[in-house]
Amino acid sequence: MLPGLIFAQEAKQNKFKKGAKKILKFATFYGAVTGGNSISDVDVYSVTNGLETNTVKTPFDFSIALGVRKIARLGYENRANVFYDGTERSYSDAATIGKIKGFEFLFEADWTRQQGISLFNQHHFLRYVADHWIGKVEFLKDGFADIEYFEASERYRYKVDKKGKLSLNIGAVQRLSKPYGYNPLEEWMLSNGSLHYTDLALQEGDSVEFNGQVGETYYDPAGNEVATSTEVWEAVVIPQVLSDYTNRKKDELTQTIEYSFVIGFDFYHYTDDFWVHSWGNLMPYHIKTDNEFSYHTYNGGQWLDYSGGLIFGYRFNRSLGVFLEGKYNKYWNRNWHDFGVGINYVIY
Repeated sequence: MLPGLIFAQEAKQNKFKKGAKKILKFATFYGAVTGGNSISDVDVYSVTNGLETNTVKTPFDFSIALGVRKIARLGYENRANVFYDGTERSYSDAATIGKIKGFEFLFEADWTRQQGISLFNQHHFLRYVADHWIGKVEFLKDGFADIEYFEASERYRYKVDKKGKLSLNIGAVQRLSKPYGYNPLEEWMLSNGSLHYTDLALQEGDSVEFNGQVGETYYDPAGNEVATSTEVWEAVVIPQVLSDYTNRKKDELTQTIEYSFVIGFDFYHYTDDFWVHSWGNLMPYHIKTDNEFSYHTYNGGQWLDYSGGLIFGYRFNRSLGVFLEGKYNKYWNRNWHDFGVGINYVIY
């Protein structure tokens, strides 16, 4: 191989290594398992066949987290632990703009079981902030809020003041998600507003056998007896049939994409005794597409989607301080939020 070609390849490799090192510098990779007991066992009593006692046990809670993050801590943020374990909650991660200009990212997945409910949650994003523009791609899957979507946004940024404490932004957002708002049961609604659940259940494979008098027996698609009265069938079996049908029909659909305009703001002020960090995003207009499962179809026109957050802290003196922090999101017909408020008093 010619010396010049070898030199060029080595230079390219060195350039790649330097670039990768720059991107990953100050990034933290972490993995952790945490757990603890769940709610205590519950005794359930029955007198149908004499006194019977059944104990309902809930398996222990746990969380398995894997992730990597490179997000500069803001002035009001302190590391509570020496190591990351995936249970940390930083409201500022949801802000449009971080502490620094440039490239930041978060990739985190956790397997969680809480009070017997098992979930697989994910939150990933790549964010680049410059003086006059912002770019971000994000994926969120939150099982507790029943929300999952992929989002990309491109925005123009305008600094209102020279220090950049307050900035406004405007741009476009593209969101890919399952068709929120779609209700598979609408096709089974009667003109009087009632649901034709009997025909639906029979279509799904359930069956009923009449004994020729006043009794009837109901069977599931596998032929197992599930009820011997209409009251039990309607109260116990039908709700599960409707749930299974709805979930199956939604899973059969492909994801839809929404194109929206977005306007937002970000404000950050910090001193040792007083700080405010606030941000907000509003999507007031969404482009109507020909997709029959677009949210336009179910909403009957335009709607408002929005998100925002506030982090506030104030120290009255060396001992006394108060804080308020939280965030709120409303996308389609889903909303999710969390907050914290409190007071600290330190005796010296």
